[in-house]
Amino acid sequence: MRRRTVTPGAGLEEVLDHLAAAPAGREETAAPAPAPARTRERDTLQTEFAFELPRGYVDDEGQVHRSGTMRLATARDELRPQIDLRVKENPAYLSVVLLSQVITQLGPLTDVHAGIVERMYATDVAFLQDFYRRINSEGHTHAAVTCPLCHGSFEVDLSGGRLGES
Repeated sequence: MRRRTVTPGAGLEEVLDHLAAAPAGREETAAPAPAPARTRERDTLQTEFAFELPRGYVDDEGQVHRSGTMRLATARDELRPQIDLRVKENPAYLSVVLLSQVITQLGPLTDVHAGIVERMYATDVAFLQDFYRRINSEGHTHAAVTCPLCHGSFEVDLSGGRLGES
């Protein structure tokens, strides 16, 4: 039986069309006719998550930036801080370096570096650490909570779309 390789440029449909157009007098056994192509909904993976900081980052001009986006971390993101000299000198600096790699936007700022995370309020850094843990281990920003007064259970979105929700 002859094998055919499918290259990135040639799709499966082209290969099937080519095989169907081949002469019928071949000695090889023909494969059964393919089923009609169905459109399948692909599972999409959400890789970026919006958040709203409890206090907000104050830039050099005094502008407060509260909304931002964080992407899922890769293995490289987790490994890179281990060789950073700042982290070797002070292991507590690991979260600053890690957060600066995965925050893709903070207000209009798209170049979020360790210096920006260093100047954030502790409340916001703690929020971002928890947010990082949630999206990278659980894959979502929702949490099941129980009201301490009425004992009713409900779900909240920790990304904090409105004031008071984070």
